[in-house]
Amino acid sequence: MDIIRDTRSEKRNKRLAWGATGIVTLAIAVFGWQLLPSGAPTMDTAMVWSDTVAHGTLIRKVRGPGTLVPEQMRWITALTAGRIEQILSLPGAHVSAGDVIMRLSNPDVDMQLLQAQQHLSEAHVNVVQLRTNLKLQELQQRATTATVRADYLEAERIHRINQQLFKASPDLVAQADLDRARESVEALRLRLETEEERLDVILGTSQEQVSAREEQITRLADLVQFSLDRIQSMHVTAPVSGVLAPLDIPLQEGQWVQSGQALSRVVVPGRLKAEIRIPQTQAQEIVVGQVAMIDTRTDTIQGRVVRIDPAVRSGSVTIDVALPPDLPPSARPDLSVDGNVIVERLDDVIHMGRPTFGGANQQMSLFKVVEDGRFAERVTVRLGASSVNDVEVREGLRPGDVVILSDMSQWDGFDRVRLRSR
Repeated sequence: MDIIRDTRSEKRNKRLAWGATGIVTLAIAVFGWQLLPSGAPTMDTAMVWSDTVAHGTLIRKVRGPGTLVPEQMRWITALTAGRIEQILSLPGAHVSAGDVIMRLSNPDVDMQLLQAQQHLSEAHVNVVQLRTNLKLQELQQRATTATVRADYLEAERIHRINQQLFKASPDLVAQADLDRARESVEALRLRLETEEERLDVILGTSQEQVSAREEQITRLADLVQFSLDRIQSMHVTAPVSGVLAPLDIPLQEGQWVQSGQALSRVVVPGRLKAEIRIPQTQAQEIVVGQVAMIDTRTDTIQGRVVRIDPAVRSGSVTIDVALPPDLPPSARPDLSVDGNVIVERLDDVIHMGRPTFGGANQQMSLFKVVEDGRFAERVTVRLGASSVNDVEVREGLRPGDVVILSDMSQWDGFDRVRLRSR
């Protein structure tokens, strides 16, 4: 008996065998292609940033962001709390010293002035009344003293006559009458001394009382003047000539402001300086007198470091850079700028552009362009001093070598990369 063969199963098995053989062959080919020099991964040259190693002078710079600020600026603050009734000058306006830029109002200050004026008027009336009373008291005391003096003189005269009569004849005046006359003279003498002392006290203290009241009037007058000054301060004026600069939070009419609150600021035009924020790790290389280049995005201004802030704020140190008086039109107050401070000049060194990763005095690997720009091979480079955009090369490269500075971390597993030009 003949056995029927399943031809369809045989064909399917053959196809599976040939497919497995093809997959294995392709894997072996890919693995071998990667091992060959010509099998290096390919990347587009337009996607990398390269630079040529050079020999010459390296100018080390320290970079930081900053702002242009005026050298002379005067804040205008509210001396008295009040409501803004009218804003006469807006930021950007040119003002002269004494120009009114804002008007405020406060009914409580007006009431305090009226009360102070009332107290001053009452004090003037009291002084006049005090002078009158003291004068009347003086006149009354003088009259009393004169009366007592007359009585004393009369009693002394009677006593003297009685003495003469008693010496002439004891029968003319009794001893009792003589003693009574002597006692009356003594009593009137003591009373006269008392009245004279009272008159001296009145004359001596009258001026002191008047002076005390006059001092009170002076204090009340000062209080009135203080209230007047507070009302006058409601008319806010520019202390110096210049340009009004904007505030971080602008004020509006009808807004209530507190005493001491900033109302505006006046900038004296023409003189600006740059405040540059340098990272604290690089600030120790900066000293006063170094040259700084200020970039305003449209112009570059050369200045000089004049001050270094001793404190660190938010991880940076602020330095002041003095600028020349003749500034380009792009230089304006509060303009954001970039500052490059020249800290050192290195002559006769090998240098290149600063790579994406790698800092000063480090050893790192870079890709160097070889074979007329068709390939890039990994090399080990030891770096030296660094600047903003350049870095010194101490080992691993020679002048004329072209190196890739952009990020090549995706090719960390390869020592050779094919470069493709479009």
